[in-house]
Amino acid sequence: MNMVPNDLCACGSRLRALRCCQLDARTLGPASASRHLLPLVDEAIACHTRGAFAEAERLCLEVLELAPGQGGALAVLFQIRKAQGARPAAEALVRRLVALDPNNIWATQELALLLFGKGDLAEGEVHARNAVRTAPTDPQSHNLLGMILTEANRPQVGEFHYRKALELLGQRQPILLANLAWNLKNQGRMAEARALYEESVALAPTILQTLLGWARMEETDRDFARADALLDDAEKVAPGHPSILLHRAIVRGRAKDYDAALALLDQLEGMNQSGGLGTNELLEKGRLLDKMGRFDEAFAAFDAGKRKNVELSGAVYMAEHAAQLAGRLKAYFTAQRLRIVPRAKPVESGPRPIFILGFPRSGTTMVEQTLSAHPKVSAGDELTLVHDIANLMPRMLNSPLAYPEALADLWMGDQSEGLDNLRDHYLQRVRQMGVVEPGKSRFTDKMPLNETHMGLIALMFPDAPLIHVLRHPLDIVLSVYSNHLTHGFYCANQLETIARHYLLVMDLVEHYRREMALKYLAVRYEDIVDDQETHVKRILTFADLPFDRKCLRFHENKRYARTASYAQVTEKLYDASRYRYRQYLKHLKPVIPLLEPAIARLGYRIDG
Repeated sequence: MNMVPNDLCACGSRLRALRCCQLDARTLGPASASRHLLPLVDEAIACHTRGAFAEAERLCLEVLELAPGQGGALAVLFQIRKAQGARPAAEALVRRLVALDPNNIWATQELALLLFGKGDLAEGEVHARNAVRTAPTDPQSHNLLGMILTEANRPQVGEFHYRKALELLGQRQPILLANLAWNLKNQGRMAEARALYEESVALAPTILQTLLGWARMEETDRDFARADALLDDAEKVAPGHPSILLHRAIVRGRAKDYDAALALLDQLEGMNQSGGLGTNELLEKGRLLDKMGRFDEAFAAFDAGKRKNVELSGAVYMAEHAAQLAGRLKAYFTAQRLRIVPRAKPVESGPRPIFILGFPRSGTTMVEQTLSAHPKVSAGDELTLVHDIANLMPRMLNSPLAYPEALADLWMGDQSEGLDNLRDHYLQRVRQMGVVEPGKSRFTDKMPLNETHMGLIALMFPDAPLIHVLRHPLDIVLSVYSNHLTHGFYCANQLETIARHYLLVMDLVEHYRREMALKYLAVRYEDIVDDQETHVKRILTFADLPFDRKCLRFHENKRYARTASYAQVTEKLYDASRYRYRQYLKHLKPVIPLLEPAIARLGYRIDG
């Protein structure tokens, strides 16, 4: 076999491009056509089993040049490339395996795990769900879906799958217990999480990831001394491991020992001179430098972290998709049409939602912590339910159209109560997720960018308060840039795409406000910082809640906020986050012309 190097696929599989990523699946013959190659495949498998990886690779490449759909050779070459850390090649190979045989549970699980590892939770979930459908009694299928749902901010559903995996396994498996503990930590159920970590470590005291997860839980729960002790235990298991340094840096940062935290990150960078720091480490370094007043260095770290994220994940802003959705929403939600579109009936009994809307990093977490400190309010956190209903709507309304056009089926006699059904589905899911604590009558939903679907929310819950949190646009863009976020069609990796998506969403909000009646309140983050009591009273009055002084002490709220703001909202109200952009004006210069009209319209100005 004579390959020209320039013909090799860019993914790194070492197959020719025409036999790899440029392969036309329609040209593949039936499996029976490659039966004569099975002895070579068997030999490759045997070589791989005994550790003769180079020979196994040679045989697989030879087979796949002749029969690119040969499953056994694909599986062996996938395992070789995965072990080598050649992620693009491994992904390309396992994708082909799954495409050839969607019921191949092993390949489906491997693809889901690979996508989870690179942060593509949306597609990873698709394959993890298919793994559960294909093998509903396989614990690993449920474990994978639990992992993905937990990291996708749906921990209640993730918890179900972790517990199902434990039930199917029939034993207390240490890693599964640790996974469930992390899930419960993300729900703010710290005591339950701690008990599971204790059990997991008692069964297997030398699993590094378990000790690191437990240390992170204690840091989240503000027990920094316990977190340090657990990291000392981790050091005994894996002396000098880079992840231990990162976790120590996070703990030191939370304890406001910024110099020590930065020194640990510098030490971590020195250990990996070829690859440097990863995305999360670079962004953490930038935030530390920001707190130390070293703003130019901080922005350089943010810049490097975002470039590293694009390099590793390939995630770029889905500008066309975002614009198309916004255009279709504006075309559908018009005053003329809305005059004849029915509304759901008001919720007559049971808990009712309060929607906290706002762009990521606008202050929505602080407002939720304030409201959930009230004795009548439970925190729902980032509920994906409105987005889920938008996706489910065509099926639920038996419509051939997509959302939002599927709402036209509400004019059909058999769908005249369709919005009531959508509303009830939302409330049923809230009950199933255990969002509402006993004795409470209201709950919050603060999913970032829910304002994109403000029209749908108002149709389902015409009486629900819509509290829209505003913040200086330059502060929002800067804060999104300094954090690792996936909301907003992956807009967060560049300043310009953050600004463009912000403008797109704000334009959509203004459209909804012009075209339909809304129970809407805009509240500025800066106003709450300036005069907390006045504006908290205003919010509570708008939400039909009596004033309670506990809401002024939101930092004493013991619930864990599952957002990048989890550390800030455990502290008293302070003004360090107001107008941070002033320290970064030269770095934000490219987006200022884009944002100036919105800044003026919202009553802000740009101060040097």
